[in-house]
Amino acid sequence: MTAFALLLVLTAALLHALWNLLAKRARGGIPFTWLFSLLTVVLWAPIIVVYVIVWRPTLGWLALLFMLGSATIHLAYFLMLQRGYRHGDLSVVYPLARGTGPLLSMVGAVLLLGERPTWLAVVGALLIIAGVFAIAGGPEMLRRRTAVSGVSYGLMTGLLIATYTLWDKYAVSAVLVAPLLLDYGSSFGRTLLLLPAIRTRTEEVRYEWRVHRWEAIGISVLSSLAYILVLTAMITAPVSYIAPARELSILFGALLGTWLLKEGNMRGRMLAATIMVAGIILLSMG
Repeated sequence: MTAFALLLVLTAALLHALWNLLAKRARGGIPFTWLFSLLTVVLWAPIIVVYVIVWRPTLGWLALLFMLGSATIHLAYFLMLQRGYRHGDLSVVYPLARGTGPLLSMVGAVLLLGERPTWLAVVGALLIIAGVFAIAGGPEMLRRRTAVSGVSYGLMTGLLIATYTLWDKYAVSAVLVAPLLLDYGSSFGRTLLLLPAIRTRTEEVRYEWRVHRWEAIGISVLSSLAYILVLTAMITAPVSYIAPARELSILFGALLGTWLLKEGNMRGRMLAATIMVAGIILLSMG
C-alpha cells in the first residue's frame, strides 16, 4: 500500500471515530439515520453540482446499478447494526462487526477479486483485528448475558461490512464510478429507501432535528468525507490492505473516549493501541 493511500485511510479512520462520537451522543435510530442521510444529500449537493459541471462525468446503467446496490447494502448495514444494539451489548456487537468485517473482506478479496496480499500484510491485518478485540475487552465481552445474540448480530453486521467493501471496491476500480458520486448516490438512495418507514414517524424526525441537529449535520459531513477518502484509496490499493487499516478508527475512538468522555481502562487500551500500531506498520511494509 502506498504512503498516500495509507494517509487517506488513517485520516478517514480519525474522521470515522469523530462522527461515531457524535452518533453516540445522538443514540441513533431510523429517524436519525434518515435525517443525517437527507442532510448529506442537501449539504453535499453544491459540491456535486460543481463536480458535474467541471468534470462532466458520464454514468451508464452499470454505474447506476452499482450506486443503487451500494445504497441498499449500506442501508442493510445500518439497520442490522441498530437491531444488534437493541438485542445485544454495544461492546460485543460493534467490535465483532468491525473485527470480522475486514477479515471477511480479505478472504473475499482473495477469492473474488484475485488479490494476493503478502504474508507480512496478512500478519499486520490480523494484528489490527486482534487489537480491535483487545480494545473491546477481549474474551470477557463474550461472557455477558446478551453475548449470544450480540455475537450473532455482530457477525451478520461484519458480513455486510465485507459485502459493501467488496462491492464498492469493484465500483470505483473496475466500473470507474467516482468516489464522490458513489457515496452521494448511496446517501441519496438510502434516503429514498427509508421514506416508507419515515412517513408515519415525522414527529420523531422533528424531535431529532430539534435535539440532535448539530450531531446530524456533523455526521453528514464527516461520514461522507471519511468514506470518500477510503473509496479514493481503494481505486489503487487492495481491499485486503484497506479494510483492516480502516479499523484504526476503533483505536482513535477508544482514545477519544478516554480523553474526552473520561472512559476508563487506559492500560488495556494502550496495549491494544500498541498491537494495532504494530499491525499498521507491517501492513504498510507489506
